[in-house]
Amino acid sequence: MTKQSTFQALSDGTRRQILRYLKERDMTAGEIAEKFASSKPTISHHLSILKQADLISDQRSGQSIMYSLNTSVFEEILEWIMEFLEKKPDGPTDRKA
Repeated sequence: MTKQSTFQALSDGTRRQILRYLKERDMTAGEIAEKFASSKPTISHHLSILKQADLISDQRSGQSIMYSLNTSVFEEILEWIMEFLEKKPDGPTDRKA
């Protein structure tokens, strides 16, 4: 997983909505596709991008594939963002006035 692939995956509204659904519960591709007007191949493409970014994982269950949210990636991104929010100690900065 790279931050770039994560942010690219998160840049699409459909993919963000898929993540919201998976936050509530694990779902099959069919269950996810039913929630959108998009075609099943389009949803499959979105799921592939989310999986490549390691934002979701999948596990075969019989003839279905169950998708789950991978919260560890969100924790890593949040940790990275928090680095920018931490107060810096007083002293010289690299900024020019």
